[in-house]
Amino acid sequence: MTRHLNLIILLPLLTSGLASVARSQNTNHKPLPPFPLPDTVETRHVDIYSEGTRMSGLLYSAKANAGKKLPTILMAHGWGGVAASLRREAVPFALAGYLVLAFDYRGWGASDSRVILADKRAPKEKTAGRFTAEVQEVREVVDPLDMVVDWQNAIAFVVAEPQCDPARIGLWGSSLSGGLVVSAAVRDPRVKAIHSQVPALDGRWALGTPHDRALTLDETTKRARGELGYPAPRANTVAHLIGAPIRFQFASWSPVDEIERIPHCAMQFVIAGKEELLDNKLHGILAYERAKGPRNLVNIPDIDHYGIYYILSAREHSRDLAIAWFDKYLKTVSPQ
Repeated sequence: MTRHLNLIILLPLLTSGLASVARSQNTNHKPLPPFPLPDTVETRHVDIYSEGTRMSGLLYSAKANAGKKLPTILMAHGWGGVAASLRREAVPFALAGYLVLAFDYRGWGASDSRVILADKRAPKEKTAGRFTAEVQEVREVVDPLDMVVDWQNAIAFVVAEPQCDPARIGLWGSSLSGGLVVSAAVRDPRVKAIHSQVPALDGRWALGTPHDRALTLDETTKRARGELGYPAPRANTVAHLIGAPIRFQFASWSPVDEIERIPHCAMQFVIAGKEELLDNKLHGILAYERAKGPRNLVNIPDIDHYGIYYILSAREHSRDLAIAWFDKYLKTVSPQ
């Protein structure tokens, strides 16, 4: 591949294009049946460049709204999920009158990956800043700070779409991305509303115990000294989550502490009554309590973290809550 460098790719492109989160995470839930694309909705694949790396995106819109300026919702999954599994939300959002962009982070799903030099040093011979080298993909690792940048670049991309009304931008996030949408909203005042379900909003678990702190600092030092590479694709190092974290980046990420900075943004949090992966009091509930602008908190009882995806009634309930929230805070703004 040739862009700024002539590169010989060391690892094959690992595009997972998964149909559901069940195939990207280990859960006890049965996957839902496929969700067909109705004839009333059109889609278009787009390429989004985040720090020079191509991300794959899919735009959804109702055919009846062709040529109209629309409020716009951006969507991306959390830890280990991919955009292909978001159709069950994206289609109803489009039918409700929104332009929808679902995208994969760098190194996930159908997106390209960042690459690093396999030999650690660039060759001395270069022509106009270009050279040939063996490289390795950084693929399917979980880095919240990089993912926030991807959200920022996705917003920067979509505002140039002819159907997008940049004055009416909303973000949808789930699990890890339920915190990433807060981080993105803090950094971009164009975001007017977010829906955050089963959200993770504090990455300082990476320093939470003496063991975790020692592991995080040891990994960081070894990686800084070139003694430790990036995790292998689809590594499983935390609970049953697929994709290994860059632990020090989690330690530096805490959107629950930034939430007071965005009083202009309407924020809705949906939590699972039987949440098992995190403490709601330190994540969704605390975020709701700290929010200064329009806010809403909904507890869906009798579901665990993954129930929001695999218990259809819960998933549809959260989706309908999102539509109602976006309708209230995006459709009431006059289009440009």
